[in-house]
Amino acid sequence: MDEMERVRDLYGRPRPDPDAQARVWRRVTAARRRRRLSWLVLPAVAMALAAAFVIYQPAPSGRSVLLAAAGTAASGHVPDGTYWHIKKVRDGSQVIGLWAARDGRAWTSEQGRITRVTGRSPFSMAGRDLTFQQIESLPTDPDALRERVAGMLPSKGLLADALSGLLWTKPSPPAVRAAAYRALADLPEVRYLGERDRGEAFSYTLPDGTRRTLVIDPATSQVLSCTDDGPSPRTERVIEAGWTDRGPR
Repeated sequence: MDEMERVRDLYGRPRPDPDAQARVWRRVTAARRRRRLSWLVLPAVAMALAAAFVIYQPAPSGRSVLLAAAGTAASGHVPDGTYWHIKKVRDGSQVIGLWAARDGRAWTSEQGRITRVTGRSPFSMAGRDLTFQQIESLPTDPDALRERVAGMLPSKGLLADALSGLLWTKPSPPAVRAAAYRALADLPEVRYLGERDRGEAFSYTLPDGTRRTLVIDPATSQVLSCTDDGPSPRTERVIEAGWTDRGPR
């Protein structure tokens, strides 16, 4: 029995620290994005990785990515702004957007044409309207969040999609977004696809057989794109997502 085995017998195996993994992942992602890794930089990155993953027991790669994104989301500040705004490009050319105020007022835009949303909430989950207050009051514990969301769905097969929607299509508070990432990390139907389009790709299957793929940036916890591969193929790339004081014009 070597010295490391004796330590494990005395103190048990250490548990992963998502915050440490998040810090390391942010360093690696930033270096990868700059694409200026040299032989002088690589040893420093390798030492940082070794320090984190020797001290903390490594988890499966896909789970590590999601937990790193959760750590980034949890460290975010409480959002400030008058409107929650998201701007996307659908199928490479169609620009669509949404502005939503906390009091329920909302506007959508499509190819520059702005329309007031009336008679419904701008947010929904499996066809059920959600208000700002309902989104902000969602549990921040991953198990409790998973149970709450599952109870709102008509089908268990929609759970991964409903949780992922809290990451980008809704103004979820930082702690709720972090819980959604951690809940997704424990779902067996969520498959890790590796690096893609300057981010990390995950996919799951919807009840109608559509394969939905999300690309996320663990360093910012933001969703970069969503692609549907099925009867109605579609790709949406996120240009902006967050709070702003600049309303629709």
